[in-house]
Amino acid sequence: MKVNWNYIKMFALTALVVFLFAFASARNATRPVSEPHIKFTSENNLYITNEDVSKLLIQNFGEVKNIPKEILDLNVLEHALKSNPMIKNAEVYLAVNGILNATIEQKTPIARVSTNASYYIDVDGNYMPLSNNYTARVPLVTGFVEKNNLVNVYTVAKKITTDEFLKKHVIEIHQAKDETLSIRLRQCNFLVQLGDTKLLNKKINNLKAFYQKSLKEDTLKNYSKVNLQFDNQVVCTKI
Repeated sequence: MKVNWNYIKMFALTALVVFLFAFASARNATRPVSEPHIKFTSENNLYITNEDVSKLLIQNFGEVKNIPKEILDLNVLEHALKSNPMIKNAEVYLAVNGILNATIEQKTPIARVSTNASYYIDVDGNYMPLSNNYTARVPLVTGFVEKNNLVNVYTVAKKITTDEFLKKHVIEIHQAKDETLSIRLRQCNFLVQLGDTKLLNKKINNLKAFYQKSLKEDTLKNYSKVNLQFDNQVVCTKI
């Protein structure tokens, strides 16, 4: 019987490829993980640092450097990072060369509560602790504020971030005990009374019209209160 060497060569080559693949996979699985490479989606205003992220990784999986890849649980590490109140989102993955990568998206503060407790409100309306590394220049929130009831204050703070006039001028949001709201403007002595958050856009438009008119007439310094709670009018209290 004639031997078909082509089939034998093909079988041998296939077996060699399978062997090499299995060998490489085994070596790759036991290859030690290198020093973590941490990347922030925004390089500005780092409220949490590379060192902080590395500590979180170590606390939840020991010293991740130089441990075999096969025993590294990426889901555990990712969950640990996402549980940090400074971090909005995190992705942890291993590159083929053994480098452990962590991509971090930080929370973005839009207001700073300064009452009996101090913390930020982030862009999604959630609690965010203060950072030892950076202080955000955002409006202060004073008065009666509870962590589990930030809706009204957040509504005003969110409006400020999307409005150039408010972003430039508002320095404080105040919530009274009855949850009525007011704001203070930079270089102005008067209190702007908003009341509730209903018709907020209309109230802000009335404020802008009043401000521009008073600025032109140089009368901003004449008022102690500016009340926007009444429909289609601005009620001012003179000093």
